[in-house]
Amino acid sequence: MRADVLLVETGLASTRSQAQRLIAAGVQWRTTPLAPWIKVAKNGDEIPAGAQVELLDDSEAKYISRGGLKLEGALAATGLVVQDLRCLDVGQSTGGFTDCLLQAGAQQVIGVDVGTAQLHERLRADDRVVCVEGFNARALTAESLQAACELALCEIVVDEEDNDTQPVAPYAWMRNGGQVNEEYDDSQDAKEQEIEDFKAERSAKQRAKAEGTAPVERRRRPGTENVDIRPEFDFVTGDLSFISLTLVLPAVVSVLKPGGQLLMLVKPQFELQPGQIGKGGIVRDKALYVEVEQRIRSCLAELGLEVKHWLDSSIDGGDGNHEFFVHAQQGAVVKVAAPAAADASEDAPAAPAKKVAAKRPSRADMRAKRDLQELYVDPEAASFGQPGPARGKQKKRNER
Repeated sequence: MRADVLLVETGLASTRSQAQRLIAAGVQWRTTPLAPWIKVAKNGDEIPAGAQVELLDDSEAKYISRGGLKLEGALAATGLVVQDLRCLDVGQSTGGFTDCLLQAGAQQVIGVDVGTAQLHERLRADDRVVCVEGFNARALTAESLQAACELALCEIVVDEEDNDTQPVAPYAWMRNGGQVNEEYDDSQDAKEQEIEDFKAERSAKQRAKAEGTAPVERRRRPGTENVDIRPEFDFVTGDLSFISLTLVLPAVVSVLKPGGQLLMLVKPQFELQPGQIGKGGIVRDKALYVEVEQRIRSCLAELGLEVKHWLDSSIDGGDGNHEFFVHAQQGAVVKVAAPAAADASEDAPAAPAKKVAAKRPSRADMRAKRDLQELYVDPEAASFGQPGPARGKQKKRNER
């Protein structure tokens, strides 16, 4: 079996991309305890079934994804402690940040993501995690988040159709084989019209069910009845792509408690104009990092948060971009800003609006923006749940 596939199959790695990073860090195998160790040279090396496999550096396997390592480094650098805190993870994806928070002792993590079916099963099954999928954080409000959490914890209650039950005693006159004596009281028997009304009501319910217009009853899944979904968090973190943080922060900080802590990953390639981004979606001009920092700091200040730290991420992004973390603290009073419309373009630039005539973007800008969208692939999401050989199309696109 391929080495990278074997690591996933045996549980040593959560995803193919994580397995490949573990191989780069060092993996060896042997068939018997007395046999010499054989170093895995590349992802496609064949390892015999039943072989003993050893990781020479298991730091990559500590969390579901390498995002957990990024957050771990930021927590250590800022000195933040999430023990017993209720946390919000914006852009939860496969769950690297969520995994890190739980291992650091967080009491609960509510995660939101615009995508679906990405969170790792181990985290999805954790009682401390609430996974809200198909949710646009840009339109987040306390009310919408609480409603979405309730929906995520509920199951649809299906009433069993009882086609045999009729109104009370509709055919009581047939009792005793049709023999009715003088003492029989038929005052409680259903009238003919009552029976017809019952049949009409039942038909209407069946028709509404077939048309999808029947009212839906939901209830909490067993074991989730006491899950806390209050939209008030001690700690907010997140890892977002294809949208500027300045478009999301006004919404997410509204559910941060007074004095609460915010620690967000900053990806410069999504904070700049297309023309400022190099080939392959890489920000090569380090002078632009200052512009990004100033923009994020100004946004947080307007929202009433105090920036405590601006620091480098301990790990670069999967595409090679240098990334940062911003740590800020909510003020004594939470400023609630009206969220942007959910259907607004998520990849719109974060530059302040100006009252100028609309200008057609240059071909260079359009090409740069297209290249960024086509070439940027989240390695964790791209390989999640994908066993077997590497996909040719995906590989080809990454090599362009």
